[in-house]
Amino acid sequence: MLVMMKESPVAQAATSAAPADAPVDTAAVEAEVAKVIAAVRPAVQADKGDIELISVDVETGIVEVELKGACTSCPASSQTLKAGVERIMKNRIPSITEVVNVGQVFYSDGTAVTL
Repeated sequence: MLVMMKESPVAQAATSAAPADAPVDTAAVEAEVAKVIAAVRPAVQADKGDIELISVDVETGIVEVELKGACTSCPASSQTLKAGVERIMKNRIPSITEVVNVGQVFYSDGTAVTL
């Protein structure tokens, strides 16, 4: 059985026949991002962590979040962010290209450390 998910208004707009250079509705994208964060937050909080939306750059498609609580010391937090939050975000909002944790610092060798 194939189950179809209802597309968000942002996803519907992205697949419409609008010209490629049409202006992006910043408020609509930010609202959709906030909805996705609100949807995933309970799962993150269930593991004693939290996720906070910091910013949305609609031109680059980069969403900045901050993982808090138990997520700051969890070795799986980057996996949760990329395979969970980012995957869901990209699926629901086609203009999103990446979700990054602003609370994550990288050593010069590229190793991620969450503070």
